[in-house]
Amino acid sequence: MLYAILCYNSEDDVGAWSKEHHDATMARLGVVQDGLAAAGRLGPVARLLPTTAATTLRKGRDGPLVIDGPFAETKEQLLGFFVVECASLDEAIATARDLAIANPGAGAYEIRPIAVFRPARTPAQTPAADGGGV
Repeated sequence: MLYAILCYNSEDDVGAWSKEHHDATMARLGVVQDGLAAAGRLGPVARLLPTTAATTLRKGRDGPLVIDGPFAETKEQLLGFFVVECASLDEAIATARDLAIANPGAGAYEIRPIAVFRPARTPAQTPAADGGGV
């Protein structure tokens, strides 16, 4: 089963990291990611841009309303995620634990099973790449 491991932390705290601290943290996370990739268990990994770059679409009285910013009522923000193949929730928890050890400054890792509605398409599978049309 696929699990999303969502990384939450304070943007202000992460933004205040020195280059050395950032590089060391990314190197430790890279070791965990390399192990998952070598085992064929690592899916997409993404780091989100700051919440100042976010836009929110909310249901309004007169239809959808687009608002600048995330407007989440939280002290921590969703900063990124990992998609990992795990045989069980226990394995997903162990994987999140490895990520937390590699990134001791993270506020929380939320683990959620994923129900895939539509698999990702690689660029080679897009109509433009194979000469097909829409």
